[in-house]
Amino acid sequence: MKRLSRIFYAKILLFGEYSILCDSMGLTIPYTHFRGELSFINQDKYTDLDFATSSNRMLKEYSVYIRELKENGTLKCDFNIDAFEEDIRHSLYFESTIPQGYGIGSSGALVAALYERYVMNGISGTKRLSKSDILTLKEIFAQLESYFHGTSSGMDPLNCYVKHPLLIHNQRDISMVGIPRNKHDKNGAIFLINTGNPGKTGPLVNIFLDNCKISDFMSLVKEQMIPMNDACIKSLIKGETKKFFETLGSLSRFLYDNLSPMIPEAFKKIWHHGLESHSYYLKLCGSGGGGFLLGFTSDFEKAKQELHAQNVDIIPVYRSLSELD
Repeated sequence: MKRLSRIFYAKILLFGEYSILCDSMGLTIPYTHFRGELSFINQDKYTDLDFATSSNRMLKEYSVYIRELKENGTLKCDFNIDAFEEDIRHSLYFESTIPQGYGIGSSGALVAALYERYVMNGISGTKRLSKSDILTLKEIFAQLESYFHGTSSGMDPLNCYVKHPLLIHNQRDISMVGIPRNKHDKNGAIFLINTGNPGKTGPLVNIFLDNCKISDFMSLVKEQMIPMNDACIKSLIKGETKKFFETLGSLSRFLYDNLSPMIPEAFKKIWHHGLESHSYYLKLCGSGGGGFLLGFTSDFEKAKQELHAQNVDIIPVYRSLSELD
């Protein structure tokens, strides 16, 4: 049976959470463990009917947003709203395994799928894109996704759409990037920790932006957080493993000390243990507050044992940093 749309994967923002709002660098990768695609209810699929019905209802509400943008002349793309509404009437929904509110792009994958199916003369995501095309897509995706979060950078749907690691130099300079194989220690790994509860992006982003209005906090962001974030990205791409983990440890401690409201209370002890043992370092995955936490380690087996001893199960993203490519 022909697919209604391509499969779109989740994404992980490895670096740039919050600091990217202040024009830091960022690094985002597709995560194929979770995925989604547009489909119709009862289209030869064994799906959760309640989930599918809820998804269809959400798309109907979303179509009102798109219709308003189109009718007032502010929609940034040629979205075929009539076809979208017709498909919704025929039980369109988004078949997805991407958990919502976990910081890995559930709305981004949906927006990418809608762009591919309903935007006429859109930019193809199957070719190597120019910087101009990337920025055009980012601007369109920011508008399409803002319905879900109040505001959006457009980066989540962009990464879901192109299915390739993206390096954000700044808000106007984004490019596809490769992370070199075989330069990092094969014992190193990236993993996720499930906090068990979804997070809410909007309120936490507002907390951060309100704090940025305080000069002392903004100075910390500019003088410490952004340089550490950018140094992590550069050393990871260059394959400088020792330097990468040294800087990562400092960034993890900065987040622990200064973005405490974004770290779920039940996981602060686990986060701190990593800082003291140096067996692993944790970061926020997206806005935090719940969802997943993102972990890095230079010794996966050791980190796994320590976290299991604290009754924490981990989900490997890459069992070896050399797999990142």
